[in-house]
Amino acid sequence: MVDAVLSSGLFTYIIVPLLIFSARVCDMTLDTIRVIFLSKGVKYLPPAIGFFEVIIWLVAIGQVMNNMTNVVCYIAYGAGFATGTFIGMAVEEKISLGLTSVRIITKEDPQELMQFLRSHNYGVTSIDGEGGTGRVKMVFTIIKRQDLSHVIGIIKQFHPNAFYSVEEVKSVAEGVFPERQPHGMFSWIDPFWSARKGK
Repeated sequence: MVDAVLSSGLFTYIIVPLLIFSARVCDMTLDTIRVIFLSKGVKYLPPAIGFFEVIIWLVAIGQVMNNMTNVVCYIAYGAGFATGTFIGMAVEEKISLGLTSVRIITKEDPQELMQFLRSHNYGVTSIDGEGGTGRVKMVFTIIKRQDLSHVIGIIKQFHPNAFYSVEEVKSVAEGVFPERQPHGMFSWIDPFWSARKGK
């Protein structure tokens, strides 16, 4: 019975491609997580993740090499790569590690916005600037990435027409951050989780 299944088209055109597809989804998802941890300064998890990632990749590429004449395997390999990339991006959104810099430029007085942010323990700095249509106020804050949606909501509440930009921050020496418990799938390994009190 087993030999019949192995010699049939079911194994060649369904089981093997599904194995390749699943392996590629797993290894691409792990690859995304590994790169994120490396960029955030996590030292010990990336090598372990890379170990399993490469083993899974070898399983996938080995099956492709053993089925060079099977076009379905090539399609499964490409589809797994694309799906794994998509899932990795979704996981990256859930992880929410690290720090983010938010720059706000507005023509209006930002004092209420700044006071509200400070009341929620966000560090805020403001300077005067010159825009294309006159004088503006520039407000800077560095926040935990998991708080980005909250801060953007505050900006839209006080200055719905303000221009703002968001940039990733590699590291900081001092800062003011809300003291709250971390959330998210991998927030326990966030190297920036400990709130640092500064100026």
